[in-house]
Amino acid sequence: MLASLGDLPALAHQLSGLGGCTHPVRLDGHRTEYEVDTTTGEIDRVLRHMDSAALPTGQLLVRCNNRRATRCAACAETYRRDTYHLITAGLRGGKGTPEAVAAHPRVFATFTAPSFGPVHNRPSGGRDCRCGIRHQEEDPALGTPLDQDTYDYEAAVLWNSHAGALWRRFSIYLRREVAKCAGLTQRTFRHHARVSFAKVAEYQKRGAVHFHAVIRIDGPEGGDTTPPAWASAELLTDAIRAAAAAARVDGPEVDGRAHRFVFGRQLDVRTIRSADFDDGQELTERAVAAYIAKYATKGAETATGTLDRPIRFLAELAQVRITDHARRMIRTAWTLGARPELADLRLRAWAHMLGFRGHFSTKSRRYSTTLGALRDARAEWRRAQATPPTPQDSGTTLVLAHWVFAGTGLSTAETWLAASLEPAPGTEGEPTWTPAATN
Repeated sequence: MLASLGDLPALAHQLSGLGGCTHPVRLDGHRTEYEVDTTTGEIDRVLRHMDSAALPTGQLLVRCNNRRATRCAACAETYRRDTYHLITAGLRGGKGTPEAVAAHPRVFATFTAPSFGPVHNRPSGGRDCRCGIRHQEEDPALGTPLDQDTYDYEAAVLWNSHAGALWRRFSIYLRREVAKCAGLTQRTFRHHARVSFAKVAEYQKRGAVHFHAVIRIDGPEGGDTTPPAWASAELLTDAIRAAAAAARVDGPEVDGRAHRFVFGRQLDVRTIRSADFDDGQELTERAVAAYIAKYATKGAETATGTLDRPIRFLAELAQVRITDHARRMIRTAWTLGARPELADLRLRAWAHMLGFRGHFSTKSRRYSTTLGALRDARAEWRRAQATPPTPQDSGTTLVLAHWVFAGTGLSTAETWLAASLEPAPGTEGEPTWTPAATN
């Protein structure tokens, strides 16, 4: 096997650039950079050239960038860190966001799904579940229906598929409610303040999506401007509760049954404090950012025991090990997906996600930086480290590249060598915290 690796140092250098990614994308092709004379438009010289055939692996390896920890732990960790910095920038400033946002009114809110039937849970106060048992925290029965035959699987799947639309409706109502609490009309509100947010979707154990969100009141131009004197965390909290209660989305009619979707009764809204932890009592910026980032890399497979990839045929369920509850959710999504009137929901394509097809993390435009900007900055830094700058005259650079997909993953020998490389250092010391409404 060692002989098949060829030039070990060169190969190790290429694999180390993957940052621990275990399922990289393999590309065949080439890239050439030319220096072009800006006056004549003619090519002066070749600055650098790369051909995949000349690389140690014979191909260019690119990180898969999968956000799921079950698919690629290394890329998921990068996604988690980026999400952490994105959320933190909107709370403390940095990454192009002014530090003044730390003084703006902001809260952390958790929005849950309604009930689709009683499930096994751990009631507060040490009480027994409805089934008469006091479940342990890791009991696989938690979140599963007390009676699968009466559980509303149809509504549960359709709720997931409409959860994103319900959030968008809520965000519209929230601006209206903030304006109403401030005694302003909707038209004049935008001249006084702006509502910014960042949210992440998380699956409850029962397989229903709920949302965690940081919501902030800024001045009219976003974080760069001071919010008005009337803006407060208390006013924002009242507006969130009113908007969440009013938000609703009309769903499809299935076999004569009309569906309408609203948020569940469990709504947790807490003011975010700027101080560090105080004996575990304060809800701090670091705690919120770490909590949201943690769930940005987890999907239904983590909480509900379902699949982490799409299925092409329902018969595939016979070959996988998933919970009975997840199996019923997937079958329901697959069956509903066959209805022509539900074609736009693409339920079969998202059956493994139990019907949810929205983005796991989203934010308003003025909240903070973007994941794309963080990735671009990291890619620019890596290019600068990998290729020393070439002295240039007054010309400009022309890049010609052509790449063709050649597969994914690493060979057995490459996997062995990649596993022996020292992993990138992790982020330590981030606090953990759990909100009230997560069951």
